[in-house]
Amino acid sequence: MITIPFNKPYLTGNEVKYIENAVSRGKISGNGYYTKICQDLFRKKFGFKKCLLSTSCTDALEMAAILADIKDGDEVIMPSYTFVSTANAFILRGARIVFVDSRSDHPGMDESQIEALINHRTKAIVPVHYAGVACDMDLIMKLADKYNLFVIEDAAQAIDSYYTGSDGIKRPLGSIGHLAAFSFHETKNIISGEGGMLAINDERFIDRAEIIWEKGTNRSAFFRGEVDKYGWVDLGSSFLPSEIIAAFLWAQLEKLEEIQSKRLEIWEFYLKELQDWSISKGVNLATVPNFATNNAHMFYMVCKDVKQRKCLIELLKKNGILGVFHYLSLHKSEFYREKHDGREIPLADHYSNCLIRLPLFYELSEKELKKITETLKSF
Repeated sequence: MITIPFNKPYLTGNEVKYIENAVSRGKISGNGYYTKICQDLFRKKFGFKKCLLSTSCTDALEMAAILADIKDGDEVIMPSYTFVSTANAFILRGARIVFVDSRSDHPGMDESQIEALINHRTKAIVPVHYAGVACDMDLIMKLADKYNLFVIEDAAQAIDSYYTGSDGIKRPLGSIGHLAAFSFHETKNIISGEGGMLAINDERFIDRAEIIWEKGTNRSAFFRGEVDKYGWVDLGSSFLPSEIIAAFLWAQLEKLEEIQSKRLEIWEFYLKELQDWSISKGVNLATVPNFATNNAHMFYMVCKDVKQRKCLIELLKKNGILGVFHYLSLHKSEFYREKHDGREIPLADHYSNCLIRLPLFYELSEKELKKITETLKSF
């Protein structure tokens, strides 16, 4: 019986209150009071030029693919070690995915391999900030400028995390590429059950993004009094979430700093308690490159091999603790392996076989943390 789950959604206490308030305002279909205050907070706090809440990070990525005008024959470069949504958004527009291997010191994409994969068909680079830890955005943006490519940050796990460039400036993840997608799924730091957001940093996309968001209509401009009627003017879909989702999210955002602080305490506890044990067992603990910050989205370990991981997961489970693996390499997936160009992508496969994530959620107690670390030390 599992007594310590991998994840437990945290309620700050105001979620139901704000949902009731949203209902009492007489508008719960989306783009109302709570949508606007959430978007304003993100824009002001993190410096995004425009923010649009969405029903999921997947939707935000699909909006980004439309904005980047991805078409049949275009190629999009992204890591193999990522969630299927990262690829699906571009596959749906007809793109061919070109996968990059992971770094040896981190599951994020190996930025040094990107340039060799760029050709005349390449349209975009999609860096995934795995575990909320930044990719080397200086290098990626230089490549984008050199080859006239779009950069779409998959920042699903990266809320309130930062990158420090060679100029010494600390920038929020999601504010560096042309576009970025965030997730508020219940497994993320800040949640709304399902939910996401598109961040727009290139002004040429702002007007069209709002149209795509509103089912391909200029409805938002109409309600601002900018046009005297609205109609179908572009591609689009029903990407915006209801006010109920936005109201829930607002309750979370009010406690952003408190939530982040607690998660960092848990992350640091794991690191301190497992440091010596991990060295003795040949297990590598989560790392953060010096250009990145840590938002404590997850605490992971990389085992020596798949057998060691299997034994550790079983040991945790026998003690009522749920530890879980993560992604399976997309280049070897049933759907895409025949479409992949055949290159070996060994480090992505290594993380697929050897990475294990430990429980990390706001209400994880010190007693539970000690049980988890002591169980591992008994291995």
